[in-house]
Amino acid sequence: MLEKLSASDPRRAAPRSVGELRSRFRQGKAALLDHFRESRATSTAASKLVKSLAKHVDLTLQDLWDDAMMPLGAALIAVGGYGRGELFPHSDVDVLVLLPPDEQHANDALKSSIEGFITACWDIGLEIGSSVRTVAECIEESHRDVTVQTALLESRYLCGSRRVFNEFRRDNTAAMDPKAFLRAKTLEMRQRHQKFEDTPYSLEPNCKESPGGLRDLQVVIWVAKAAGLGRTWTELASKGLITPFEAKQLQRNEGLLKLIRARLHMVAGRREDRLVFDLQTAVAESFGYLPTRGQRASEVLMKRYYWAAKAVAQLNLILMLNIEERVNGLHHAPMRPINEKFLERAGMLEVATDDLYERDPHAILETFLTYQTTVGPKGLSARTLRALYNARELMNSEWRHDPQNRATFMKMLQAAEGQTHAFRLMNQTSVLGRYLWVFRRIVGQMQHDLFHVYTVDQHILMVLRNVRRFLIPEHAHEYPFCSQLAAQFDRPYVLYVAALFHDVAKGRGGDHSDLGAKEVRRFCRDHGIDDPDDASLIEFLVKAHLTMSRIAQKEDLSDPEVIEAFVRLVGTQRRLTALYLLTVADIRGTSPKVWNAWKGKLLEDLYRLALRALGGARPNLDAEIEARKKEARHTLNLYSLLEGTETVLWKTLEISYFARHDAGDIAWHARSLYRFVDSTEPIVRARLSSLGEGLQVVVYAPDRPDLFARICGYFDTANFNILDAKVHTTRAGYALDTFQVISPTLDQHYRDLISLVETQLAHALNNTGSLPEPSRGRLSRRVKSFPITPRVTLRPDERAQRWLLGVSTSDRSGLLYSIARVLARHHINLQLAKITTLGERVEDTFLIDGSALQQNRSQLEIESELLDAITP
Repeated sequence: MLEKLSASDPRRAAPRSVGELRSRFRQGKAALLDHFRESRATSTAASKLVKSLAKHVDLTLQDLWDDAMMPLGAALIAVGGYGRGELFPHSDVDVLVLLPPDEQHANDALKSSIEGFITACWDIGLEIGSSVRTVAECIEESHRDVTVQTALLESRYLCGSRRVFNEFRRDNTAAMDPKAFLRAKTLEMRQRHQKFEDTPYSLEPNCKESPGGLRDLQVVIWVAKAAGLGRTWTELASKGLITPFEAKQLQRNEGLLKLIRARLHMVAGRREDRLVFDLQTAVAESFGYLPTRGQRASEVLMKRYYWAAKAVAQLNLILMLNIEERVNGLHHAPMRPINEKFLERAGMLEVATDDLYERDPHAILETFLTYQTTVGPKGLSARTLRALYNARELMNSEWRHDPQNRATFMKMLQAAEGQTHAFRLMNQTSVLGRYLWVFRRIVGQMQHDLFHVYTVDQHILMVLRNVRRFLIPEHAHEYPFCSQLAAQFDRPYVLYVAALFHDVAKGRGGDHSDLGAKEVRRFCRDHGIDDPDDASLIEFLVKAHLTMSRIAQKEDLSDPEVIEAFVRLVGTQRRLTALYLLTVADIRGTSPKVWNAWKGKLLEDLYRLALRALGGARPNLDAEIEARKKEARHTLNLYSLLEGTETVLWKTLEISYFARHDAGDIAWHARSLYRFVDSTEPIVRARLSSLGEGLQVVVYAPDRPDLFARICGYFDTANFNILDAKVHTTRAGYALDTFQVISPTLDQHYRDLISLVETQLAHALNNTGSLPEPSRGRLSRRVKSFPITPRVTLRPDERAQRWLLGVSTSDRSGLLYSIARVLARHHINLQLAKITTLGERVEDTFLIDGSALQQNRSQLEIESELLDAITP
């Protein structure tokens, strides 16, 4: 049994009160934090802080251990990050109470001592994470759980029995299997990277867990330590795993990440490792950064973070590959010559000699062309990555302007495949930004537009990936129409160049489309793109890359003049197809949440209408309407409806109705409503959207000024988002309004949901009371951090018969209802609503008319009320 000290034992100091220890601990910690807060924001200050905090906790725990009457044979061990001798301001304190073998089943007295110790830790303000095990239990648990194994790897003696700690350290080292540990940590790291979308460039990165964060550095030390290769960067350098220059880079970037994390904890006042939007500015100001005319203080901080994270990601890759080669003996694996400059070893592309790039700088770009066009290599070896990392000074202006390098770059663009992986790898290794100097300016650049979730360089590479996917048969199921068009598109390299340059001028001020067009014109000239059609198409795509999205989502595609103006802009079928493919790829590359099937339909409708016009078929509305009616009648026949059933509804409808609906919708409306043409009660019918996403809802009711507002109010309270609304008034004075809506609960029990909508919405429309006040929905953190100025535009259309109302503001629940309520109050008739949600920003367009719009005074009144309604 363990010997337990009595309070009178001369080896035991007089116990202190918990209040005394609490006061001393908190005062000591506060003094350290105050000193750090007032010191200059340097990595040295951060390193000193985390070590001092750990030492301060060490002394406190040792006092608590003594006062808890803990037995002599037990030991207190620091594990995890605390075991490294580092604590950030609000980090958890992880400890292990280590018991000798004969105490595997602790008696009541021992349990009481342990519980008293842990309770005292919490009482004085230590956020303790504790475990109680024997040496054998530690080894057994570490075999089952690599997280426990990792925590124990970083164990550090605090107090208690040295003998039991040394026994634990010996057994733990003997039980370590470096190969299995390396494999487990590599898989764990890969899984963690996937969780953060495999990019260090998240707009709200986790400075500890994201790719390029502190965890990536810790993984390297863990696997090196497990393999006996070293415990510090200096030791790794002495073993030849890294160069002295790399060791210096690792220490510098690790210091910056520690500094950012420490400042982030201080600003947040809690354990917070995410650089979230609402903390970025405060952290930046703690560094002494100030906003300038062209840049926020937070952007200065984040750019610095991204550069450090990128360097860490590069060095992590080099070191993990190097350690893998050492541990698994891959450096002895046979090599297959590819050419005189490159070899393949264990599935990785390897330089033939370490000084290849110094002797032949042309080989830098040839590395990626070889990787792109050679079957076999799945990545670059540690030796190749290191050579590239150390060759950065060679990538100068002369190298960028070298005709041979330009020819190599064009070969990469014009190759049959492999652009996505090759260009991503070029960006990861910093070669892309050093070759395309204009690209370097947007590496790690944030986008404060509420819908991009990637930095500019990551978005560009995502768009390039999307364009490539259109040309890969394995991805044809994702966007069949795009894949069909891309398969027939000659010289697809023009799409790749346009993708690389479409946003390359962001952040300069001015129109990035115009500035980007100038940059890509220079690129085409410098890189020998002599075909005037290709060069002019690339420039056109960069300049007009936002145009098709704007027209499809904001203008009335049933208006022949809108189509004719768009056709004049694109000019040819090849230009139209290229612009369509780039537009779809661009929208999909902004955020996983921005693209939806409805936007896809709008773009495809615009493409098909423009294609028909380009083919020489001038818009003939009468012929188009007759064709739709014929197709709708055929559909109605399939439902065994008597011939002429549709006439009772159709004779009440204006031409604009048939122009704005396709044959499927026209047939559905006729089938659903023909028996209710004279109904005095609202009729609501819903069905799953033909797009496979959301519901289509049709409302037929006697028209009244507040009808659209009541419909919007219902959808808002029922948690539906309106994607599109088509509003018509029949000759008999009935409203026939069609809505495309989505709901987060639609995938489950959709039949019940359809029935609920039909019943509840009809009931809501029977309400004749005054419209309730709109709710002011809560704003997201992102909207609060990057507010946009609400804007309202009101202008007559080209015929001066109707008015186009444009609204741009931050998204929130109840917004559309607030707008509809203002329009209802002024008896404004709504004919068409284009609802465009871009992440957390909305840009809605409404086609309206009404007598109030003919008077300047009432116009100003409407615009003012709308601004009040949309302002958060």
